[in-house]
Amino acid sequence: MPFLFWNATWFGRPITDAQISKALADRSHPREIQHVLSQFETRIERNDPTVRNWYPQIVALAKDPIDEIRVTDAWVMGQDNTAPEFHQALLPMLQDPNPMVQRNAALSLVRFQDDSGHAQIVSMLQAYAMPAPQAGILSTRLKAGDTVNPGTLVAHIESAGNSGAAGKSNEVRANVPGTVDHWLAKDGTTVSAGQPILILAPNESMAWEALRALFLTGRPEDLSYVNQFVRGSDGMSPQLAQQAQATSRAIQDRATH
Repeated sequence: MPFLFWNATWFGRPITDAQISKALADRSHPREIQHVLSQFETRIERNDPTVRNWYPQIVALAKDPIDEIRVTDAWVMGQDNTAPEFHQALLPMLQDPNPMVQRNAALSLVRFQDDSGHAQIVSMLQAYAMPAPQAGILSTRLKAGDTVNPGTLVAHIESAGNSGAAGKSNEVRANVPGTVDHWLAKDGTTVSAGQPILILAPNESMAWEALRALFLTGRPEDLSYVNQFVRGSDGMSPQLAQQAQATSRAIQDRATH
């Protein structure tokens, strides 16, 4: 049973073209579509020419209503920087309502030598202010130093009921990875929709990807964000500081030539 579960959920498990067609036609199982996209990425990396037959479907998934699919799709399209259709599909994703879609699209565009997502990449090195998805009474779950990933439950917001009825408790889940720095809104207070409620410090993997991208596209005004990682950060690996040093040097070299 453990192997069967692992085999069914591991995106590296090979699937046939018939299974791919079935998953894309069904659209009712998002994880299967993510699995399909991971297989497309593998085929692209192996220079398998047959994967191009699926490029129209990959482009179409850029507008899928499910966030997780668009997040994965934005990353996969960056794996083939010779496909102009991918380049064009990625640009509108910079305005996607999900910040992880924006970030993956921005990173993928760098592979096309396109820095249109520069602002999104730099934001990956900065603290993120998470907004309340709706109005109501905030009930916090996490404390400073806690690690979150996209989908982590960070709080509940109880919306007001009608005519004195009990309100509905709504889950608030993180939409980017990071570490809880501090709450902007206190537990038990009333918040409005869109109000920033939580500050997340940058996540190491996001910072790593951003620094790699800025090694190629960074500008002098980015140095203040890059250099905060040159000195090293608590809980982050020495390799991150080394990448920050290399990125800082590359930016300065471009500025002087």
